[in-house]
Amino acid sequence: MAQITIDSVAKVFETARKRTVALDQTSLTIDHHETVCVVGPSGCGKTTMLNLIAGFLRPTAGTITLDGRTVGGPAADRAVVFQSDAVFPWLTVADNVGFGPRMQGMARAVRAERIARFLDLVGLSDFAKAYPKELSGGMRKRVDLARAYASGPDVLLLDEPFGALDLFTKESMWTALKRVADAEPKTIVFVTHDIEEALFLGDRVIVMTPRPARVHGIVDVPFGPDRDLDLRADPGFQALRMTIAHSLREVHDDAS
Repeated sequence: MAQITIDSVAKVFETARKRTVALDQTSLTIDHHETVCVVGPSGCGKTTMLNLIAGFLRPTAGTITLDGRTVGGPAADRAVVFQSDAVFPWLTVADNVGFGPRMQGMARAVRAERIARFLDLVGLSDFAKAYPKELSGGMRKRVDLARAYASGPDVLLLDEPFGALDLFTKESMWTALKRVADAEPKTIVFVTHDIEEALFLGDRVIVMTPRPARVHGIVDVPFGPDRDLDLRADPGFQALRMTIAHSLREVHDDAS
């Protein structure tokens, strides 16, 4: 189980000269095995909220709980995938994917099974013995994704993981993530600037507003789990895209 509850959370950064409210009185519940995508302009608290869930930051006010347990710091029940790839250049693809399970003391046979399973799911079985320098950027991102899943977290947190990729590589990563998520469901929080990405991957889309940085609106995504890239041509998909784009323009204009 992995239900995330954000209850009246605020995060304030203070220096001698400046006080910045990065997140203000935000409440949100993310259900077990739900994929929630978070969109919003720069400075709206998206990454701050992700880092608070990860335990990298502590809230100034309010609480964040995972299945009723207060998040007090990073833990093995949460894995994070960042925009920049985090592969170890001195390890092979297989050893990168197996790093987390090895640190957890997972038995070698179980570890080998998980490595093979997730390399297959992300389409890298033929590159198990390759080193990161031999891979494209998209392939290294697939290694990141497989490594996060292989460690067996309850929650997957993704901070614009495909933002630096070209369009076609990004689209292939959407389908790769969907394939892995369908095979081994997790509670997923996905931060993005891309509305189509959010609608393709998410069960709900959270629209954030800056100054004050908090939830502006929540959009339920009505499409079923069997989504392919042609979904973007659906009139309902495009109508939702325009609804979210309009909300983002509103929050941008209000903050200007």
